Amino acid sequence: MTTSANAPKTQPRRVNLMAGLRKRAQVAVLPELTLRGVRKVHGKGDAAVVALDDISVTLPAGSMTTIMGPSGSGKSTFLHVAAGLDRPDQGAVTFGDTELTRLSERRLTILRRERIGFVFQAFNLMPSLTVAQNIGLPLRLDGRRPKRSEVRDAAARVGLADRLRHRPAQLSGGQQQRVAIARALIARPEIVFADEPTGALDTRNGRAVLELLRSLVDTDGRTVVMVTHDPKAASYADRVIFLADGRIAGTLEGATADEVAEQLAHLGD
Repeated sequence: MTTSANAPKTQPRRVNLMAGLRKRAQVAVLPELTLRGVRKVHGKGDAAVVALDDISVTLPAGSMTTIMGPSGSGKSTFLHVAAGLDRPDQGAVTFGDTELTRLSERRLTILRRERIGFVFQAFNLMPSLTVAQNIGLPLRLDGRRPKRSEVRDAAARVGLADRLRHRPAQLSGGQQQRVAIARALIARPEIVFADEPTGALDTRNGRAVLELLRSLVDTDGRTVVMVTHDPKAASYADRVIFLADGRIAGTLEGATADEVAEQLAHLGD
C-alpha cells in the first residue's frame, strides 16, 4: 500500500526533470533575439509619429514573450521590426550572430523563410488551396517540395490530420488558425511571431491556440513572441513587456491575467 501511495508523487517529478533537460538542450543551440536602441518613425514632418523610441531588450531563446500596450503604443511595429518585416530607422536587431538590419532584402527574405514563423490574426490562408497545400506553401516558396510526411506531421501537431483535403472555407475560425500555425511550423523555425492570434476566435478556440503556442516553448524549446490585447492570453507567457508611446513602460515575469490587467490599467500613471 505504501509503494502505490508514493508512486504518483515520484513519477511526475521524473517526467518534469526529463522535459527540462530536453528543453535546456534545445535552448542551448537556439539564438536570442536582441533589439538595441531601436527607433522607428512613421511619416514625416508634422505628420511624423514615433512608433518605437530607443527600444533595447533581449528575448531569451526557448521562452514565450508577450507584447502589450494600448492602441498606438507600438506593439505591431515592435513585432514587424523584430521579425525583419520592417527596418528600424535607428538601432539594430540581432538574431543570434545575424544582424537583421545589415542584411539585403534577398538575404532577409531567405532568413525569414528558413528561420522565422509567422501567425497573424487574419489567418492569411489561400482560399483555393487545401489545408495540405496551405501548410506546405512556405516550402514551395523557398523552392522546396514538401514531403507528405512533413505536412502530415505538421497537421497532426495542430490536431488537423483528418482535414488535409479541406479548404479554408470548410473550416471553423479556430481550425483555420491552427492551419496557419502548422504552416508557420513546416519549415521548423527557431522563433515564431504571433500577431493577435486569438483576436478573431471564441474563448474555447482561443485557449486551444494559446496552449499550442505554449507547447512550442515547453515541448520544442522554441521561442515565441506574441502581441495581444488580452490579459488572459498574456498570462500564458514567461514574460510580458508593456509598451506606451513607443517605449518600454514595464515588464512582468510569470504573471497572472489579473496582474497583467492591473499593470495595463496603470500604464499612464
